[in-house]
Amino acid sequence: MAHFAELDENNVVIRVVVVDNSQILDSEGNESEAIGISFLRNFYNNNANWKKTSYNGNIRKNFAGIGLTYDESLDAFVWPQPFSSWILNNETVNWEAPITMPTLTADEEAAGKYYSWDESAYQADNTTGWILNTPG
Repeated sequence: MAHFAELDENNVVIRVVVVDNSQILDSEGNESEAIGISFLRNFYNNNANWKKTSYNGNIRKNFAGIGLTYDESLDAFVWPQPFSSWILNNETVNWEAPITMPTLTADEEAAGKYYSWDESAYQADNTTGWILNTPG
């Protein structure tokens, strides 16, 4: 099965559909994104912008999902920026915090503690931002 994402006028994914592989094969039996796009445009009777996506990240880095944006310069689907200070890593196409998350100690891990990002704390003091949380 092949997966295709339909994009709106801002390259934001509005839906992801599954297409049987037999619908995207060229005359030599090779998968063709262009044939898949043509199939979808005919099927939905529109001229929508479609991009192929894959679960395993073989193409376009991230599997497309509703709300992700297709970045043409990276040829990748990008998640929305989680915080204003986070930076997009153009190689992995993942957002990264401006400071590295601390490592949990063995005791913290055993207690189920975890770190979460606090943008306000980072904006107040850019040497902090990760907050240690205790469950419950």
